[in-house]
Amino acid sequence: MSRQVFNQETQVWDVINEDLPVTPRPTSELSSNARSERNSLLSATDWAAGSDIVMSAGMTTYRAALRDIPSQAGFPNDITWPQEPTT
Repeated sequence: MSRQVFNQETQVWDVINEDLPVTPRPTSELSSNARSERNSLLSATDWAAGSDIVMSAGMTTYRAALRDIPSQAGFPNDITWPQEPTT
């Protein structure tokens, strides 16, 4: 991060670059954010789960992978998001 400080001697603004400490986000926040993202992705494919639609094998696999995200070994810090099928 950088900030500007007025230098009285030179009468110009100096840019000071500083490394600020990074505060890690709590696991509960990461988990909640990941579940919200997962739920959004599932909601976006709810049309494929309608009773009058035959869901493709790819979509079935994708939706199952989304539901399984919280059981991934690295959750919530390291998530492998599945790719939505094209058909």
